[in-house]
Amino acid sequence: MNNILGNMPPVVKNLLILNVIMFIVTSLGEMQGIPMTSMLGGYVFNSPLFEPYQMVSHFFMHGGLFHIFFNMFALVIFGSALEQVWGPKRFFIFYVATALGAFVLHQLVGYFEVKAIEEQLRAAGYNDLYELRENIYQLRMGEISTFNIISGTDSLVQSYIAGISVPVVGASGAVYGVLVGFGYLFPNTKLMLLFPPIPIKAKWLVIIMVGIAFFNSLERNPGDNIAHLAHLGGAVVGFIIVFFWQKNKRKFY
Repeated sequence: MNNILGNMPPVVKNLLILNVIMFIVTSLGEMQGIPMTSMLGGYVFNSPLFEPYQMVSHFFMHGGLFHIFFNMFALVIFGSALEQVWGPKRFFIFYVATALGAFVLHQLVGYFEVKAIEEQLRAAGYNDLYELRENIYQLRMGEISTFNIISGTDSLVQSYIAGISVPVVGASGAVYGVLVGFGYLFPNTKLMLLFPPIPIKAKWLVIIMVGIAFFNSLERNPGDNIAHLAHLGGAVVGFIIVFFWQKNKRKFY
């Protein structure tokens, strides 16, 4: 383990350690009844649960073992190469900027969706939004265990509850930025996929991954709990940054 960590550049190593520590602390806290995800996950800006610190805390949170494994695996593989090229300071700026960009895009869209639902509820004569928001906050913070919804606009109310009470967690936005950065600097580098185990050039992998995120963000499947807009936001911000950083350089690998 010491050899593996010793071979990693410092920012990638510290990000890996922080994410693992946060995953363990979150798991232990939730087991003790502490709503770690509710406190540290990121909510839309007009949610009663939103706090400014969540813009940073959310990308050290993960929803499960597979989530953190694949994010950290990609960070170590692709992020290490970028940090070796750019150095620790520039890579850290890039990582944080892509994570924040992913959050802002995802939550801005969510903000306008929530506002639209609020207008529909008011137009339908629903006058208990303040009480509903208070109940959602108390439920998420563990102050109450349940509350009743009495309304003739149940589907809208349920959509509103989901819009302001489901947090986004994970480093996936930043990881998509890192993936785009790697694909830009090393477009012709051949990678071996895990599933299926076939070789592919980095540029094609990036195009496929971003294309999937774009398609899924347009679909907006109600049963899909993956923040595709955050992935897309991280990829877009990552591309913009790396384009300007590398615009005077013409060396690709």
